[in-house]
Amino acid sequence: MENPSAPEALPSQLVYLKRLVTALSVVMIAGFLVLIAALVIRLNADPLPLPERISLPQGVTAIAFTQGADWFAVVTSDDRILIYDRTSSQLRQTVEIAP
Repeated sequence: MENPSAPEALPSQLVYLKRLVTALSVVMIAGFLVLIAALVIRLNADPLPLPERISLPQGVTAIAFTQGADWFAVVTSDDRILIYDRTSSQLRQTVEIAP
C-alpha cells in the first residue's frame, strides 16, 4: 500500500514552469530595487551649478535655471527672470514676475 500522506512527484514541465516563475519574480524584484535606488540617487544629487560665465547682480540668488537655443534664463529669489545671451553672456532682458 502507498502512503497517502507522501506527496506525488511533479511532472517535469511543471517543475520547469515553477522555476521559471521563481526566476521571473527574482528578476522583477531586483529590477524594482534598482529603479528605486536610481531614483534615490538622482533625487539626492546636487543640482547643476550655473554656468561660470553668468554673473548675477549683487545680492541675488538663483532658484531656477533654463536655456534655449541662444539664451539662458535665471529665475531669481526676488521674483525676476534674467535672460542672458548665450554667446556673449550679457544680460538681454529682465522680466518682473507679478505677485
